[in-house]
Amino acid sequence: MEQATILVVDDDREIVGAIAKLLELDGHRVLRAYDGLEALEILHEQTVHLIILDVMMPRMDGLSATMQVRREKNVPILLLSAKTEDADKIAGLSIGADDYMTKPYNPMELAARVKALLRRYMTLGTVAGAPARPGVIQLGGLALDTQAKILEVDGEPVRLTATEYRIVQFLMENPGHVFSASEIYEHVWNEPGFGVENTVMVHIRRIREKIEIDPKNPNYLKVVWGLGYKMEKI
Repeated sequence: MEQATILVVDDDREIVGAIAKLLELDGHRVLRAYDGLEALEILHEQTVHLIILDVMMPRMDGLSATMQVRREKNVPILLLSAKTEDADKIAGLSIGADDYMTKPYNPMELAARVKALLRRYMTLGTVAGAPARPGVIQLGGLALDTQAKILEVDGEPVRLTATEYRIVQFLMENPGHVFSASEIYEHVWNEPGFGVENTVMVHIRRIREKIEIDPKNPNYLKVVWGLGYKMEKI
């Protein structure tokens, strides 16, 4: 992957320095800002490929800055926050952030998420106005080529078994729709789905391990307790 320019925004200068060092070790160019207004000024002056943005900051907080950025640019935004409540995460994602991590964060996970967001933005062409690829179902960083029978996760091909592929295709063709284990089994195995919960659950777990950064907190393949499974709309 080519060198990317990443803007790191946090009022804690030590945190900015630590993240900058981590990203520079991966070969990226890092710009630094210490509040939302300063970040917007830099965005107007320089080309930025990704923003890492703290939520709680003086002058202009991260959520306000995210809304302003989204009025003008499609650059990926990764929010950082000390708040762990789901409501804060949902608020950040709903106004246009691409990902959300809570402090304290694992540096390796942060680097992995940055890599994933950059690949999605720079390799898969999620810049506004980029044409969709024919025969490809796209959900966020998942790209399923139904002609070549290949799944890519953030630009990297993932090896699936035939059964795993059929499950992924079924769910990706119906994003947001919740299917019971029986419905998934009947569609994929073409057999009556009686007492198949464990069989489907094992396959779902294996798929998660292949497509999710954190399989225990999946972004894509979600369980809806008591009802079934769905591929999240992203």
